[in-house]
Amino acid sequence: MVKTVLESLRNQAIIGHDQPFCVIGERINPTGRKKLAAELEAENFDTVRKDAVDQTNCGANVLDINAGVVYNSNPDPNETEPVLMEKLIRFVQNLVDIPLCIDSSVPAALEAGLNVANGRPLLNSVTGEEDRLEAILPLVKKFNVPVVAISNDDTGISEDPDTRFSVAEKIVHRAADFGIPSHDIVVDPLVMPIGAMSTAGQQVFRLVKRLREELKVNTTCGASNISFGLPNRHAINSTFLPMAIASGMSSAIMNPTNSNEMDSILAANLLLNRDANGSRWIKRNRTPEQPNDQNENIERKRNGRRRRRNKRQT
Repeated sequence: MVKTVLESLRNQAIIGHDQPFCVIGERINPTGRKKLAAELEAENFDTVRKDAVDQTNCGANVLDINAGVVYNSNPDPNETEPVLMEKLIRFVQNLVDIPLCIDSSVPAALEAGLNVANGRPLLNSVTGEEDRLEAILPLVKKFNVPVVAISNDDTGISEDPDTRFSVAEKIVHRAADFGIPSHDIVVDPLVMPIGAMSTAGQQVFRLVKRLREELKVNTTCGASNISFGLPNRHAINSTFLPMAIASGMSSAIMNPTNSNEMDSILAANLLLNRDANGSRWIKRNRTPEQPNDQNENIERKRNGRRRRRNKRQT
C-alpha cells in the first residue's frame, strides 16, 4: 500500500490507503481570521499557541502552518512571509512535537520553513503551472519531503473532473522527472462548494477513487470547502468526511477541534478496520468514572476479597 511518511523531531504521521485517516489541523492560518492576522503582524503568537496545543490535544496528526499575512507596512510577501514562516515554525515546534505542513504560495517562504523544520514536513503546495513546477519541485527533491499537488494549472480550476485528474497526472509525471516518487505526492483534487455545484461531492468521490487506483497516490483536501456558503456547515463536513474516506481519501486539512467531525473520522476508521481492536474509538468514548464511583468500586473489591478469605478460613 502507498504510504507517505511525515516526521517531527520524535514522532511520525503516515498518510496511507490502509492507515487511519490523517488529520491536518488547519487553524494556524490567518486567511479569513482578522484577529490572528493582526496578532501575527505584531508578532503576537498567543492565538498560535492556543491553536497549536488545542489541535494537538484534539487529535491532529499534523499541523498546517500558514504565514500569509498582508503587512500594512510592507505588502510584499516575498520579503515578509519567509521571515514570519521561520518564526512560526520555530515557535510551534517548541510547543508540540508532531509533523508540520508548510503552507504557502511563496517559494521563498516554503524554503525558509524547510530550513528550520524538524524531521520531514509536508510541503503545501505545487500546482500544474509550469513555472510553479520549476520553482517547487527542486525544493521537494532537495529537502526530500512530500508535497501536496493541487489539481489546477494555468487555465484555473476546471469544473470538469477529468481535467483535474489530468493536471494531477501531469504533476506526478513531472515530479518523476525530478526523481520524486509518487508516494511523496499527495494530490488535492479540489473540493468545490456543494452550494455552487450540486455534483461537487460525487465528483470528488470519483476523482479520489481514480487517483488511488490509476495514479496510486494519496489524497487530501480542504474539507470545509464542501460546505462553503451553507448553514450548519459542520453537519455537512462531518457527513462528507467519512464518505470521502470510504472513497479512498487518506487525509484532509480540517478543524480537529470540532468534535462532530472528529467523531465521524474515528467512526470511519473503526468501520474500515483501521482502528486496532477499536482502541481509539473506545478511548475517545469511554465514560470517565467519577472519583466517588472509583472509591466505591475499590471498596467493593476489597470487601469481596475479605469475604472470600473469611469463607476459606471457616
